[in-house]
Amino acid sequence: MRVLKAFLVVSIGLFCIITLFSLLIPSHVRVSRAVLINNTNTANVYKQISSFSNWKSWHPIFTIDSAKLVWPSTNIAGKDSGCIIMHRGKQVQLSLVSADSNNIKFLLRSAGENDIDNDVVLTPYPAQNAVQVEWRAITHLHWYPWEKFYGIFLDKLTGPGYESALNGLKSFMEKSVSTVRENAGSKEL
Repeated sequence: MRVLKAFLVVSIGLFCIITLFSLLIPSHVRVSRAVLINNTNTANVYKQISSFSNWKSWHPIFTIDSAKLVWPSTNIAGKDSGCIIMHRGKQVQLSLVSADSNNIKFLLRSAGENDIDNDVVLTPYPAQNAVQVEWRAITHLHWYPWEKFYGIFLDKLTGPGYESALNGLKSFMEKSVSTVRENAGSKEL
């Protein structure tokens, strides 16, 4: 009985210490990735990002996975715009928060998952004829200790997904520009 009582006291004490320590960890985690897209301008990049139907051309969820748009919106910008994606048997909802020519904010929601605020920031570099696209994702965590400790590894777990999406956008945009140039060059001949 004394061994059981000692085990319970130690277990409860350890749980309390872990819980108190987890309260020091922030309740939101920011993951940020950026890419520089050459030979383009902000308007072209915005046009590609602002329509969910265009995401099929460059976003890995659509190009690698079997995700499908269930409720497509023609554009991100607009009241009640967004879409629902079926991804691995789960519904993922993207909803517009705000949009302007250099910044698109949307909320990603999925049942049983934490909400993720997404912010795509476009920074033009006219001297280089390039645009930097930065994708920021802020995940809101609950107070639970296991969730807070999971947040420590969130950048390593989700960052590569954002990075591959941006690299897909970069290659699609740069490939589109080179295709347009090749077509223009062949028409001149």
